[in-house]
Amino acid sequence: MLVIPEGFARLTITREGDAGRAWLTRLPALAGDLLRRWACVPDGPVTHGQVGTVVPVRRGDGTPAVLKVSFPHPGNVHEPDAFAVWDGRGAVRLLERDDERFAMLLERAGTGTLAELPDADEAMAVAGRLARRLAVPAPPGLPRLRDRAQEWEEGLGKDAERLGHPLPSAVLDAALATARELAPVQPDTLVHGDLHAANVLRGDREPWLAIDPKGFAGDPAYDAFTLLRSRAADLLTAPDLGTALLRRLAVFAEAAELDRERTVRWAQLRCVQAALWGRDHGDPEWLVGMYDHVAGLLTMSIS
Repeated sequence: MLVIPEGFARLTITREGDAGRAWLTRLPALAGDLLRRWACVPDGPVTHGQVGTVVPVRRGDGTPAVLKVSFPHPGNVHEPDAFAVWDGRGAVRLLERDDERFAMLLERAGTGTLAELPDADEAMAVAGRLARRLAVPAPPGLPRLRDRAQEWEEGLGKDAERLGHPLPSAVLDAALATARELAPVQPDTLVHGDLHAANVLRGDREPWLAIDPKGFAGDPAYDAFTLLRSRAADLLTAPDLGTALLRRLAVFAEAAELDRERTVRWAQLRCVQAALWGRDHGDPEWLVGMYDHVAGLLTMSIS
């Protein structure tokens, strides 16, 4: 019987309330049914992310895999679609899927992550090369990031006004310009959507494999900010934060074969969004201050 990690249970109930509590009650039986259906046996302790449990298993032929069961959430709908398109190219392989139950049987990767690489520039280069491999034509039916352009533009203006215009006008104007100029004309390219360092695992079949995609169609440069944020701790210790920011974005852009300025503009837009969202949702003051500072530094670099 599946043992649900206490931390995951608390996280789910805090975020989802009674719906989360009811789902957690059903989860052990649900996981047991999937294990029987896909002829798997547990093979290690249960781990978890923000919205799903991950059970190491072995299939009937002894092949290692993982059973992932997620809380039903719009952000997880297209995860198996992305895996199916990549078919193991730069990402773990999808072995089985049950979309109604938000469940997948996936190739098992290693436990090491890109977050453990001591050299941050090397990590950005690895992520850039991986982003390039994942940038394949997106199938119909995936959410198009370009369809959010107007929502992003209007949201920036409304949030800034409601929060008392906390950011300098030049910073907000640069983000608005990106939302108007770049966001509506994105390509139909499959984008991971949450490519942070902990979502890149060491693999045997390939050196690095992506997990937990959102499955968007859009500009691969969209993921640059997520990578920056996931290595924020060592970024903030750099002697010159502005130089370190631009160097890391340049390393990512070169490895991913993306335009450098467009990559900076996407990072600036998403940093401004994070700064406003953080104020609205109670992020720690130090984190909001970091977003403000980084957004200002990126704004100065945009020609």
